[in-house]
Amino acid sequence: MTEPSFRTPAHWYDGKTAIRREGLAVWDGAGGLRLEEEGEPPVTVDLARLRYQETRRHEIVYSAADEADFRLVMPADMPPGLAAKMPAKAEYGSWIDRIGLGRAAVGFAVVSAAAVALFVTLPEWLGPMVPQTWERRMGDAMVGDLGNRLCHTPAGDAALAKLLNEVDPARDKVRAGIANIDMVNAVALPGGQVLLFDGLVQEAESPEELAGILAHEVGHVRERHVMTAMLRQFGLSILSSGIGSNVGGGIITAASLSYSRDAEAEADVFARTQLARSDISPTGAARFFERKLEEAGGESENAVTGWIATHPASGNRARAFRESAVEGKTYPPVLTDAEFEALKTMCEEDDDVEDFDLF
Repeated sequence: MTEPSFRTPAHWYDGKTAIRREGLAVWDGAGGLRLEEEGEPPVTVDLARLRYQETRRHEIVYSAADEADFRLVMPADMPPGLAAKMPAKAEYGSWIDRIGLGRAAVGFAVVSAAAVALFVTLPEWLGPMVPQTWERRMGDAMVGDLGNRLCHTPAGDAALAKLLNEVDPARDKVRAGIANIDMVNAVALPGGQVLLFDGLVQEAESPEELAGILAHEVGHVRERHVMTAMLRQFGLSILSSGIGSNVGGGIITAASLSYSRDAEAEADVFARTQLARSDISPTGAARFFERKLEEAGGESENAVTGWIATHPASGNRARAFRESAVEGKTYPPVLTDAEFEALKTMCEEDDDVEDFDLF
């Protein structure tokens, strides 16, 4: 059964001239709308070309998708059968209008949740897959950003090498250094590098405190947490765009990395295991955490600044280190007093080291 035809008065602009044309708009049941003007040949417009433009009082204006200046104006009270064939007003966008706002909102929510889940989980498996050569180049670039801001003295270098060998005697050595940065912080870098900031070294009251912190950061390196955290925090673009060109910017950025609770737990387990294997007292690390919490007024994690601020559940972690000590055991010192003093004075006695100015 063929559909009835409809006609209604209309006027239009053909998009090529500014002449207003008047006549009838006739739909004959096919896919076109025929515009008839007295004394002129009819013009057929494909309904698929038309787009709802606006409503003016008692008129509806349509435009053409492929003709910027085309306008067709028809009465708002055109025959209902014809109105049903004309393009409808788009409230939110064509496909949203087709499926409805409610369904579109649900779809957006599902897609958003999937995107968030992908962003959160992707680094967990992608981080360990990043080639070691890429990591090493990135870490070298970060250290290179520091310029001559790494402290060196013969005695200090020897003491740091001894401390690192005690907490991580593996054949494939992690590289460690002390940066002339007056911040209570330490950072694990891509490619197997760890930096202790001089502010942290000055804060430490015993070499065992430094040993616990160093072992924790080495744990992040050994477990390959660094790339995972960088991918999560900065996105995959960090691999292609590299680190900022400002001096030390990459180091400070890396120092602000937040690891997952699982990663922190793994690094802590690594540290306690290594301290036990090397016969180093874990109470030094526990005391460092406890002292920083006391300075911050107790268990108020948000008030703690420096290295401990980027590591969660500080009170619980301090207790775990203290409880890992063998009751009644007397641990030998990990460094001599002279070696510990060499670390403390390393940056002060290095005549060539440059000061680090964050600003």
